[in-house]
Amino acid sequence: MPINILMPALSPTMEKGNLAKWLKKEGDKVKSGDVIAEIETDKATMEVEAVDEGTIAKILVPEGTQDVPVNDVIAVMAGDGEDVKAAASAGAGAAPAGKPAEAPKPAAQAAPAAAAPAAAPTPAAAPAREPAAAPAAQANGHARVFSSPLARRLAKEAGIDLSRIAGTGPHGRVIARDVDDAKSGKGLKAPAAAPAAAGPSIAPSMSDKQILALFEPGSYEVVPHDGMRRTIAQRLTASVQNVPHFYLTIDCDIGKLLAAREEINAAAPKDKEKKPLYKISVNDFVIKAMAVALQKIPNCNVSWTEGGMLKHKHSDVGVAVAMPGGLITPIIRKAETKTLSTISNEMKDFAARARARKLKPEEYQGGTTAVSNLGMYGINHFTAVINPPHASILAVGTSEERPVVRGGKIEIANIMSVTLSCDHRAIDGALGAELIGAFKQLIENPVMMMV
Repeated sequence: MPINILMPALSPTMEKGNLAKWLKKEGDKVKSGDVIAEIETDKATMEVEAVDEGTIAKILVPEGTQDVPVNDVIAVMAGDGEDVKAAASAGAGAAPAGKPAEAPKPAAQAAPAAAAPAAAPTPAAAPAREPAAAPAAQANGHARVFSSPLARRLAKEAGIDLSRIAGTGPHGRVIARDVDDAKSGKGLKAPAAAPAAAGPSIAPSMSDKQILALFEPGSYEVVPHDGMRRTIAQRLTASVQNVPHFYLTIDCDIGKLLAAREEINAAAPKDKEKKPLYKISVNDFVIKAMAVALQKIPNCNVSWTEGGMLKHKHSDVGVAVAMPGGLITPIIRKAETKTLSTISNEMKDFAARARARKLKPEEYQGGTTAVSNLGMYGINHFTAVINPPHASILAVGTSEERPVVRGGKIEIANIMSVTLSCDHRAIDGALGAELIGAFKQLIENPVMMMV
């Protein structure tokens, strides 16, 4: 019997992936453990290994195909002793999933489709894991909205009323793709008249057609969004809409830190090529100080859930790393237990693999807080958006010489401004002030991190 090769779930939250490259072709024999393909998620490129032995009989999803739902059949393999042609024929009837990347068309070129808000993708593009139609809660108090559980969850996260979304699934069911379209203003119905007591709804953003109409055709280039950019947009939009942020800013005198950093780097042991085994950065001190501060103020080392507060035992600190097309946040696990040199070397490895999209999901998912440092760009102050399930994120500005008053005299000091964003559901103002105060004490007196 033919063996189906399915689109794997490479992380707990993965729903779709891009089939970047086939490393085996039809007719090739494979053994268990052989790498047969490369799959791109929103943040990384990962290898897929065969779990059975046999011969690749039919490739159903060509390389370069995007948005292939998890568990869709991407190829068929003939087992040992099985007729390869028969297995290929059996697999040929399966419709390939996903779709090639396609750039949006300018308004001037899209006149025939002007009457429609957006071309509805075929049902085959919908995630195969979505169960049969199920009635949602009565969204407007009058009519039922048929939708999948995944669509209901995505609509809730985006703050969109399900009753306003035009469903393209079987029998008009709202599916995940419809919610994604609704976020950009596509497929939204006109809002129904609401009772006077009803609260205001979130106004939809401008549609692609409305935006394109504002610009002269040919005066721009359309660059299609990749999975990473879409995920960043969705997650951070949901964070701003659903997480009540508040911000605390404080100035830190890092004169002692800069002196300690220079001394530590000067004393670093060297390898056979006379290169230092590590080179500590200011950001390494920031990571360590944030980790230790969370241990000192454990009620801030938390994650909010509807069922209860998660109080974490260790400080797993995510660090924002810029990469082509977006950013990713690899996590220094148990950072409070690690030396500055260990943190430094881990970050160098993470940054290199992040930019090559070679991080594993467990290396960038989760964490208890995060650090975003734009100091190297000369930015002295900014606020950062919390990345759930974190309850906080520290935005770090540049170090610069500023005049300060000490003992009634004006002196010049190296000052670094930091801003802590807090989830007010999990961290109250006074508690957040304790956390940023603990951070300031540690970063201004780095020897305290070693105690």
